[in-house]
Amino acid sequence: MKIGLDTPLMLLCAVLIAAPAMAQTMPDIGFKSVGRGWPLAASVQNRPIVGPAWSGGNAFGRRVPGQEQQLDGFRAAPEGIQPLPVDIFTSKDFYADKALWTDKRYYRCNSPQASEVQRGILTPNPLNSGKDEDAPWGHCDRDLPREAIVSPYPFKSAQEHYEALLRETRDRGGPNVYTFKDFPAAEWNGVYGAPRLARAPGGAPEQQNWYWGAHTQIATVVSLLTPEYQQRTVQEAYHQMRGHAMWPSTFCWPEGFMRRWYPAAVAEHYMVATPEFVQMRTGRIENFDQDIHIGREFDMTDVAAGGVPRLGVPVSRWYGETIGFWDKDVLITWTSNIQGWKSHSEFEFSNKMQSIEMYTPIRENGKFIGLNHEAVLYDDEALVEPLRIVRNFIKINTYADKTETPFVSSHCIQTIYLIDGENAPLVPGAKIEFEMPDMFGRPWAHVWEEYFEQGMSRPEPEDLFDFSDR
Repeated sequence: MKIGLDTPLMLLCAVLIAAPAMAQTMPDIGFKSVGRGWPLAASVQNRPIVGPAWSGGNAFGRRVPGQEQQLDGFRAAPEGIQPLPVDIFTSKDFYADKALWTDKRYYRCNSPQASEVQRGILTPNPLNSGKDEDAPWGHCDRDLPREAIVSPYPFKSAQEHYEALLRETRDRGGPNVYTFKDFPAAEWNGVYGAPRLARAPGGAPEQQNWYWGAHTQIATVVSLLTPEYQQRTVQEAYHQMRGHAMWPSTFCWPEGFMRRWYPAAVAEHYMVATPEFVQMRTGRIENFDQDIHIGREFDMTDVAAGGVPRLGVPVSRWYGETIGFWDKDVLITWTSNIQGWKSHSEFEFSNKMQSIEMYTPIRENGKFIGLNHEAVLYDDEALVEPLRIVRNFIKINTYADKTETPFVSSHCIQTIYLIDGENAPLVPGAKIEFEMPDMFGRPWAHVWEEYFEQGMSRPEPEDLFDFSDR
């Protein structure tokens, strides 16, 4: 049995089952900005999932009493699709298949999220009998267009983007400096619904974004990455689909910066907003804290030598360090100094990852109901171009409500350990031989390569100190 600690069954069931939803739109900011508020090329809210998924039961193939189970996908290649001679389910060496990595047929038209439920969570599973060659297909005619994933803005770096928005704000009379007496974002303080539960204006279900991985082909995601990170993403997909999933929170490892956008990692969001400091807290297995320091500037000392902007000492932080400013009632932020990591089913990111994020009020009949959260991701080591994720936070309560449940601080207690590369639940008193993982050296890949990639043609890593050809 494969067990992932960060995967509530009912949660991902809701994610994988297509449901009518309001098309996600950007709020009207009243002017054409140089770098925020541009419309989405397409929204996942009104699109069917790529699949394959299991309906009439939960996402992990367990039967729900009284519900008939049906595969939203195909047992064989869909009509008109010619299977490849080898794919990720039959390959003995995915490294040798590099020419096929951006062909959706290589993954049998599976979505990133579907890779989690093939054999990566629980076996046996109706989505995958355990015989790799029998794995089902998703819908090859479904995908989110690339232009709906990449940033529409012309900037090549987070610094360039932030400085352009700052100049624009200065032209508009800002940045605004507030006191508690005139602070327009005081209404932000409160609790915002978990992504799977939040509601959009008009009461329609609102939330999925492309990073959830349900509406994109794996091949499309791979095409967004540099060659090294393509290889890492295919490695992730291969081992999930072949039954050797390694999810950080299974072992109480950190979740990493990008898990903020994934529903299995977060619950309700608790916001505290002041004129000079804003904090967003959430979590599930681990805690997520985004601390936004208003009006501060990054230390750029190390940038010329290949470092990144930072606030504190030159040590990468799991969730980075964030500065920001107010453009009237909109908060614009820049996050840097992020520790590179992974998010299962999606791509790895490097220590170069930076984000520009905009929090824009959503109003319904003049009343504040939530925040539009627009994020543009920059990582010139992992990404071939910047990406954009848009979602909404819908406010569900205030701190004045005496019935509101306080924020629950999570603390993960490890009970699953790696034994010969397998996830093994242990009981108190069990004794094992333990290898301390290198938390800054892709510990998941170390396990895969040691136990499950014998005989594969993995490229040798570049030797940075080899001067023989120079």
